[in-house]
Amino acid sequence: MNRRRKRPNWFMIILLCLLILAGSYVNRYIIADIQPLGVPTPTATIAPESLIAQAEGEFKEGKLIPAIETYKRAIASRPDDPAVYIMLARTQVFAGKYKDAQTSAEDALLLNPTNSMAFAVRAWALGFQGEYIEAESDIQRALELDPNNAFAHAYYVEILVDSFYDGANSFDVIEKAISESQVAIALAPNTLETHRARGYILEATGNYEEAIREYESAIAINGNIADLYLSIGRNYRTLGIYDDAITAFTRANALNPEDPTPDLFMSRTYATRGEYGKAMQYAESAVADNPSDTNLRGNLGVMYYRNSYWPEAVKELEYVVKGGATDEGIQMESINLVPDSPRIAEYYFTYALTLSRLEKCGEALQIAQLIISRIPADELAVENANEVTNRCQQNLLKTPIPPLSTATTEPASTVESTPTP
Repeated sequence: MNRRRKRPNWFMIILLCLLILAGSYVNRYIIADIQPLGVPTPTATIAPESLIAQAEGEFKEGKLIPAIETYKRAIASRPDDPAVYIMLARTQVFAGKYKDAQTSAEDALLLNPTNSMAFAVRAWALGFQGEYIEAESDIQRALELDPNNAFAHAYYVEILVDSFYDGANSFDVIEKAISESQVAIALAPNTLETHRARGYILEATGNYEEAIREYESAIAINGNIADLYLSIGRNYRTLGIYDDAITAFTRANALNPEDPTPDLFMSRTYATRGEYGKAMQYAESAVADNPSDTNLRGNLGVMYYRNSYWPEAVKELEYVVKGGATDEGIQMESINLVPDSPRIAEYYFTYALTLSRLEKCGEALQIAQLIISRIPADELAVENANEVTNRCQQNLLKTPIPPLSTATTEPASTVESTPTP
C-alpha cells in the first residue's frame, strides 16, 4: 500500500499511438491500392460519344472496317441506343457486309420496333442479298413510319433497280425508282446516299453523263467510299472513256484492296481495249482476293483464252460449266447457262472454243449444242457455237481415219478406229 507509483512514460505512450495510427493508415489506404499479382490494371472508360465521333471520322476517311469495330465498342458502352446499331448497319452495307448489316438493323428494331431508319437500313441490306420481297416490305414500313425519311426513299431506288436487273420485277418499277430518287434529292440534297441513288437510276436508264455528275456530287461529300468510284468508273467505261474508268477503279482498289470487284472491272476494261496481258493480271488478282467465286474463275478463264493459255483456260472455265474442287480444296459451284446473261454465255462458248483448240471435240460439240438449244436468241453465243462446229470439222478433215487392217484376226465389229466427233 505504501509502494510508490511510477510516473507514466508519456513519450512511449505518444510513440505507440503514432505507430498505431500509421499502421491503420497503411492498412487502409496504401495496401488497398496495391494490385495483386496477375490481376490486370483497370483502364479508363471511353465515353460512347467519343467512340461514335471516332467511328464517324473513320467512316469519312474510308476506313470502314476500323469504323465498324469502333461502333461495336460504342455499342458495348451503350447497348440500349438503337441509333448506334443503325450507324453500324449503314457502315456494314458500305463495306459489303450485308448479312451483318441486316443483323445490326434487327438489333436496333428489338430496341425500338417503330424506328423508321432501322427498317430502311434492314431493307437496304436485304436488297443487296436479293431478298426483294422482304426488302420492299421493310422499306414501305419505314416510309409509313416517316414519309420524309430521305434515306428510305434513296434505298428504295436501289432495291427497285436491282430487282429489275435480277428479273424479279418488270420495267414498270423503273418509273417508280425515278420518282423515288427525285423525292430523296428534294428531301436531302446534301447527303451521299441520295446522290448515289439518283446516279444509280440515271445509269440504269442510260443517262451516263448525268449519272457521272451525281456520283461526283456524292464523292464531293465523301471522297473515300470505294463503291462510289466503282459506280463512276462503270459509267466512264460504258462511254468509252477508258482512262478515266481505270483511274476510278484504281482508286476503289486502293480504298478497299480486299474487294475483288475493282480488279474484275479493270480486267474487263483492259480486255475491251485489247490489252489482254494486263487484263489477265487483274483477273488473277481478282481470283486471289476471292478464290471461291465461280464468276471470277470464269473471267480468268476468258483472259487465259485471250492470251492463248489453252490448258489454263479450260481448267478455270470448267469450274463454271461443271463445278468441282480446286487444287487448294475449294469447292466451286457451277453456273447454269440461262438466257439474258451474256457474261455466263461468254464463259460457256469460250470453254467450247478452248476445247476445240485442244482438239477435244467430243466435249466442245456438246457445249456448242447446249448453247444453240438453250440460248438461241443470243446471236454472239450462237455464232461462236457454230465456230466450234466448224473447227471440229476441220480437225476431223486433217486427221484421216486409217483403213482397217486386213491382217487382223478380230471381228470387224471390235476393231477400233479413230472416233468421229
